[in-house]
Amino acid sequence: MNLLRIAVVVVVAALASACASTKPTASAPPPAETLVVGQAPEAPPVQAPAADQADAGAVAVTDASGLPAAPATTTAGAETAAEDDFAAIYGQDEYNPVADPTLPPGVEMPKSYDPWEKLNRKVHTFNNAVDRTIARPLARGYVKVVPRPVRLGVSNFFSNLGEPITALNSLLQGKPKQAGQSLGRFLLNSTLGIGGIFDPASDAKLPRKNEDFGQTLGVWGWKRSRYVELPLFGPRTVRDVFGLVGDAPLSPIRQVESDKTRFFLQGLQLVDVRAQLLSIDSLREGAVDEYALFRDSWLQRRNYQIGEDRKKSDDENLPDYLLEEEDNPTVPMDAMPAIVPTPGG
Repeated sequence: MNLLRIAVVVVVAALASACASTKPTASAPPPAETLVVGQAPEAPPVQAPAADQADAGAVAVTDASGLPAAPATTTAGAETAAEDDFAAIYGQDEYNPVADPTLPPGVEMPKSYDPWEKLNRKVHTFNNAVDRTIARPLARGYVKVVPRPVRLGVSNFFSNLGEPITALNSLLQGKPKQAGQSLGRFLLNSTLGIGGIFDPASDAKLPRKNEDFGQTLGVWGWKRSRYVELPLFGPRTVRDVFGLVGDAPLSPIRQVESDKTRFFLQGLQLVDVRAQLLSIDSLREGAVDEYALFRDSWLQRRNYQIGEDRKKSDDENLPDYLLEEEDNPTVPMDAMPAIVPTPGG
């Protein structure tokens, strides 16, 4: 009996234990949060809106700090609609504005015809030595000693002596009106201007032009001629060398029989011309290649003088030193006077 009672008690206890294990157990309370001094509490994670999560199937992801991570970039090589349109219009190559075939061709500067450049550079070096040691010091001393009104009268005098040559060459070039104006200037300045010292012809609105036989040959058809720099005479072309020969007999100074007087006038003319060119010395000093600057500017001006009968719009695009204005000093053609004795002189 005792054994039977013990067995019943054990069975009842086992059943009671099995029933207790099936009941839900109460969850333990969460542990209290501990706050470390100097550390900010962590922000609760932020969940992206449902609309953003649904966009393109992306799922918002937060980083360690709880903030939303940067959206994932597109795959490499993906092109936008704008890139597709650009490629359809301009092609796949990268646009290069320099090689754009729709742009007009670049402007080409005229090339100087100078096959004798090697020899011309040597002559230019010689002329420069003469200029720096003789001509320029004389011109500076002349400007320093002689008052400006007197220098202006000397310039007017020599300019007036060239009017008959200008009148004749203007007539040979088919410009009778200009020939008449040059002849009128010579008569007016030689009388009322006291031998050309004063310039009443300019006050009478008679324009001053410079024409020579070299320009006449150019108008007649000798357009292209090789550049040559002569000792003491400076820049010329082969065409202008023949022009000097044609103009020499018409020079009033050559008609002076006295050698001393003729040489004095030619020397004074040289000093006067060099004094007018003092203003361009700064351009020559700063030039990388002085010979090229001297040659190119001279040829450009010479070509303009030969083809000066052009539209007004073309003249506005030319540099100032090419325009024949009194306010813009220019290089005269006879920078060096010819020292040639007259027959029997």
